[in-house]
Amino acid sequence: TALDLDFVRSQFPAFSEPSLQQQAFFENAGGSFTCQAVVDRLTRIYTPRKVQPYASYTASRLGGEEMDEARMRLSAAMGIDADELSFGPSTTQNTYVLSQAFRKWLSPGDAIIVTNQDHEANSGPWRRLADEGVDVREWKIDPETGMLDPNRLSELLDERVRLVCFPHCSNVIAQVNPVTEITALAHAAGAFVCVDGVSYAPHGLPNVGDMGPDIYLFSSYKTYGPHQGIMVIKEVLAELLPNQGHYFNDRFLNKKFTPAGPDHAQIAACAGIVEYFDTLASHHGIALPNAPSGVHKLFRNYEKKILQPLLDYVDAKNSIRLLGPSDASKRAPTVALDLGIKSFEVAKKLSELNVLAGGDDFYAIRLLEALGVDMDHGALRLSFVHYTKEEEVKAVIQALEEVL
Repeated sequence: TALDLDFVRSQFPAFSEPSLQQQAFFENAGGSFTCQAVVDRLTRIYTPRKVQPYASYTASRLGGEEMDEARMRLSAAMGIDADELSFGPSTTQNTYVLSQAFRKWLSPGDAIIVTNQDHEANSGPWRRLADEGVDVREWKIDPETGMLDPNRLSELLDERVRLVCFPHCSNVIAQVNPVTEITALAHAAGAFVCVDGVSYAPHGLPNVGDMGPDIYLFSSYKTYGPHQGIMVIKEVLAELLPNQGHYFNDRFLNKKFTPAGPDHAQIAACAGIVEYFDTLASHHGIALPNAPSGVHKLFRNYEKKILQPLLDYVDAKNSIRLLGPSDASKRAPTVALDLGIKSFEVAKKLSELNVLAGGDDFYAIRLLEALGVDMDHGALRLSFVHYTKEEEVKAVIQALEEVL
């Protein structure tokens, strides 16, 4: 089934916004546009239901039901139990809280593995545990390709490793890592697994239950929703880790690792993400029980189709270094380029041609340094998702040709 792009774009208020017309948005890895279903739910919570939820009166009861709906629909879409899903202010904050729980649980001499392919949010909090006597081991990228080799992970695994942390997809390299394979390797060695899914989830919610990691984190503001961090923590691991919330919430898995109070409206609005996916599934003739996987395939097939011409263009330019794979089937549509000049200035020139992109380090400093990128220059990042037009990708190529 071909993706009906006109229908897709009709679900996003941004594409009807006059101030955004004739502009090609290529900074989606920093945050996507919000779908109408989420906007509607936010409006409903902030108007007739902006009260403390879960009381007996109608506005409160309905607000609580919307929060519950978000948890139930997201957990079902990801193949996990509802209690295994938690909401927090951001993925960075959620990861930090989890690292503090591990700090209390780990013993001196225990080991964890991190990568230098990660966004700092899924690296820094774990690395700080070295101050507590934890053996922090780094699974290094190939400095030429930026990719992670599972064979190198095998060399780091032993009976002391308690946790392996890696990205489902890098926010710069964009390599899609084989989560199921890596998780199996770690589990066979007796280690738990933490996957940063922030850069992958916008391209289709993954079935975490099938893949098997013990922790999976992503950000709803990059999956067409409000600003929340969403984390999956499997029950077996959650029961082992010490409570990080109020003492009386210790028995609730979905509250145990969220010391901050819940943002009622933002959580409730997250149900709109799944509502949007279900709407797409219905429109494209996909049966609702298969909606998550069916929509995922729609996204990936379309994104690969319009990504490959951009990869071919930059890969053929001697003046541009493409970071990551040149095969669209092996990566997400996040294209980072080492230009040898200040990327921020190039992004500024592109904006004058109505191409909105970013030039920065994107919190992946360890990765860029390992690749030999001049940090005074940073990287130019062009990132898109399923609502991007093929014509907009062509416009990017034309703009790059003009600017460079």
